[in-house]
Amino acid sequence: MSYRPVLLTILVVPLLFAADAPNPRIYEVPYKTTLPKHIVVRVKINKKGPFNFILDTGAPAMIIATKVGEKAGLSNGDDGWAVMDRLEIEGGPTLVKTKARVETPFQLEGMNGLGLAGMEIHGLMGYHILARYRMEIDFTRDKMTWTELDFNIPQPGRIRGGAGSAGGLEVMGTLMKNLGGFLGRKPNPEITLRGFVGLTLENGDEYPTVVGVLESGPAGKAGVRKGDFILKINDRSVTSVGDILRFAARKPGGETMIIRVKRKDGEQDITFKTGEGI
Repeated sequence: MSYRPVLLTILVVPLLFAADAPNPRIYEVPYKTTLPKHIVVRVKINKKGPFNFILDTGAPAMIIATKVGEKAGLSNGDDGWAVMDRLEIEGGPTLVKTKARVETPFQLEGMNGLGLAGMEIHGLMGYHILARYRMEIDFTRDKMTWTELDFNIPQPGRIRGGAGSAGGLEVMGTLMKNLGGFLGRKPNPEITLRGFVGLTLENGDEYPTVVGVLESGPAGKAGVRKGDFILKINDRSVTSVGDILRFAARKPGGETMIIRVKRKDGEQDITFKTGEGI
C-alpha cells in the first residue's frame, strides 16, 4: 500500500506538464538563393520593405545596410545598436523591439557593387535572430520550415570602437564598387517596394530562362511555365536576368505586367497583375 501514492505521482505529473506545454508556432518561410547560393529571405522593417537579407549564422546579430536603416527610420544608439520596433519575416515570424546594427559591411557593398548576388542584398540576418527558431531546409522546395523555440536570446551588448573600428577594410567595399562600374557590372536600382511575380530565373544562351515557378504566384496562375524563355516585358526586349529585375523593380504590387514567352509551339503574351510584397 505504501507504493501506491508514488505510482500515482509518476503517472499524473507528466500528463499535467504535457497539457500545460504550449504548442510551438511553425512557419513556412519562402526563400531564394543568390548566384553563389547564399540563402535569402525577405523582410519588412518598421513596415518598410520588403528587403533581401542573407541568413548568416556567423554574424552575431542583424546587420542592416545604411540606406535601408534610413528608410526604416533607424540609427545606432550610444551602445552601437538600433532598435527595430517591428521585424516581419515573410511567411509569418515577427519580432518586436529587437536590436540590429545599421552599417554597410565592405563585403556587402562589394557584392552589390559587382552584382555578384544576382539581386540587391540589403543586410545580414545573424545568430541573434536565427537562434530563436529550429530551421528545416529542403532545397527541392521553395520554402523552409521555421519552428519557434523557447530559447532566451540575450540582446547584443555595447559595441566598442565605434563605426570606424574596422580600420581600412571598409575602403575595400568602395574599391570593389568602383571596379564593378568599370567592368560594366551594376547593382539593382535603388530600393523600392517591388511587386511580387513568383519566378526564379537564370541567364540562357540567348534569353533569360524560367527555372522555377511558384504555382500560387501571379505569374504561375497566369500560365508561365518552367522552361519558358522570356523575350519581352511590357513590349521591352530583355536579354538577361538583370534586365528583368530592373523592369520588375519599377512595378509595385497591383500593376499589370505582360510577359512574352517563347516555347516549342511558338511565342505568346501572358498578362497578370503583380502581387503585393510581404
